[in-house]
Amino acid sequence: MSRAVRTVVIAGLGLIGGSLAKAFRACTDCRVTGIDRDPQVLRAAAECGAVAGEAGAGDLKAADLLILCLYPRAEISFFREHAPRLRPGCLVTDTCGVKAAVCPALSETAAAHGLVFIGGHPMAGREKGGFQNSGADLFSGASLILTPCGAPQSAVDTLAGLAKKLGFARTVETTPEEHDRRIAFTSQLPHALACAYVKSPQCPKHAGFSAGSYRDVSRVAAVGEALWAELFLANRPALTAELDAMIGNLQALRDAVARGEEAKLRALLREGRLVKERLGEA
Repeated sequence: MSRAVRTVVIAGLGLIGGSLAKAFRACTDCRVTGIDRDPQVLRAAAECGAVAGEAGAGDLKAADLLILCLYPRAEISFFREHAPRLRPGCLVTDTCGVKAAVCPALSETAAAHGLVFIGGHPMAGREKGGFQNSGADLFSGASLILTPCGAPQSAVDTLAGLAKKLGFARTVETTPEEHDRRIAFTSQLPHALACAYVKSPQCPKHAGFSAGSYRDVSRVAAVGEALWAELFLANRPALTAELDAMIGNLQALRDAVARGEEAKLRALLREGRLVKERLGEA
């Protein structure tokens, strides 16, 4: 049986935290308060009704659910500081893009204070971050990855039920380690590729010569470097393996082009096409 969630505290009101606050307001009757280091963000969130106000000690004590929407190291330190203020049994989740680097510390802190922690990662985003770019519809049709980390099924069911109300199409349960292996390919590698792609000296000259291919490859190059550097380094083994594989594939294509090996080049391109076709994706 899932738990009732009526009061929510969101720590970090950037793109994800702000969008969660707006989605809770639009789709549930939960009371949501927020915490953010920027007073202007808190003011904007309160003025538009995304949060009822800044979360104080009383809000933390009353919270049924705390959502950590912070950088990896920051969410660990924040939780360690504020865990004693939460009531026993409070459900805690996060939105961090890496899991193995944060879940053990968060689970340990939760257990020490009688709290329940479940890792979370919404598979949604936009090129530009910040509360000003947040929206209640950000999670419409998206997946929410959950890493239960030993939490009771009732808590997992609660988050899955809330996710559905907030617009997520599905929840996927996995381990922190498997999450990080897959995210290295689906999220981190494309960001690294986009960064490398736009550093070509041809990039500033693309206007009038580019269309969908340029937009698709370069779209996620506009990263927040502080966050993504931390995410990359927190997932070094998995991301390094993906980068090595990509470099090897590019080297094979490069060599076939440089040597004028048309048959080899056709074979390499065919391999890629068949992989995509077998996936049944447009």
